[in-house]
Amino acid sequence: MAAILSNLRNTVIASLVLLVVIVVIVGALYSFPAFGGHDWLQFLFRWLHVVSGVMWIGLLWYLNFVQIPTMPKIPDELKPAIGKHIAPAVLFWFRWGAMATLVTGLILAGLNQYFVEAITLGIGSKIVAHTAIGIGMWMGAIMWFNVWFVIWPNQKKVLGIVEASADEKAKAARTAMLFSRTNTLLSFPMLYCMISAQHSGFG
Repeated sequence: MAAILSNLRNTVIASLVLLVVIVVIVGALYSFPAFGGHDWLQFLFRWLHVVSGVMWIGLLWYLNFVQIPTMPKIPDELKPAIGKHIAPAVLFWFRWGAMATLVTGLILAGLNQYFVEAITLGIGSKIVAHTAIGIGMWMGAIMWFNVWFVIWPNQKKVLGIVEASADEKAKAARTAMLFSRTNTLLSFPMLYCMISAQHSGFG
């Protein structure tokens, strides 16, 4: 067991194997949608959407609740380790988690046949769930845009991936932080809208 848990790749593989075992056992006991069918694809992309969202929002909250507030307390001689090793890894999973969340969410909206209704915020559909999911989708899209086109380009300057002067780095760090905080601000109502859409409107 230690050989599995001491290696992240082995842990993830073991987790996926456990998932398959659970799906097979439960599928044998109950009537699950046919493999590859429309209902099965809906479920698959909902699961992928949730998994991607957990990765993305989890790292967003890690950055805002842990890393950013803790950085001023870290001794100067230790800070380079954060910038050279931890931050690049966090930002890799952060931005690709955002991309996967957006893509799987759009596919899911298409499979569920509410894409147009959600994009138009449910105007004319008279179904409150379309408005709820639409608001959530637009917030998620804004957050995705912030990650890829504001936070990441500025973080590349901060981390030295792109050359920048000391003043440019300081300005980039503040811009990245403010947009990361904007995404944190949007995250709670976004998640509420997404979840409420699966029930009877806004609660």
